[in-house]
Amino acid sequence: MIAFEQSMKKLRSVSGYLGSAVLNFSGETLYMDDENISVDIAYSASIFNDAFRMISESSLDVGFAEATLVESRTEDGHVFWINTSGGGEDSFSKLTTFSIFRDDGNVALGKMIMEKTAQSMSKEMTNL
Repeated sequence: MIAFEQSMKKLRSVSGYLGSAVLNFSGETLYMDDENISVDIAYSASIFNDAFRMISESSLDVGFAEATLVESRTEDGHVFWINTSGGGEDSFSKLTTFSIFRDDGNVALGKMIMEKTAQSMSKEMTNL
């Protein structure tokens, strides 16, 4: 199994990081870090999951591929939603990574780390 705690360690060290979750293709939470925030991460991730699926459907409707990243930017924070697969066509390797950052943090670094981490974890799922 994937060591989610270890995989997400680098992301947790980024300035402004508040919390994150990793979900499988069916939307089940595989990992959750809500130590730095009083928000129900699992609930928030499920709400964003619904919105993400609608955005992905709209993307397909206009002839594009499925959405792989959605960013919600507000005056005081950012929410990132990254959907990825380990290169396979199977749904098993698809993981969704959800994270929340304060606006005054290093959001660009967090986004880069999150994308690399999501790809790495998804590839690990392919090898299981």
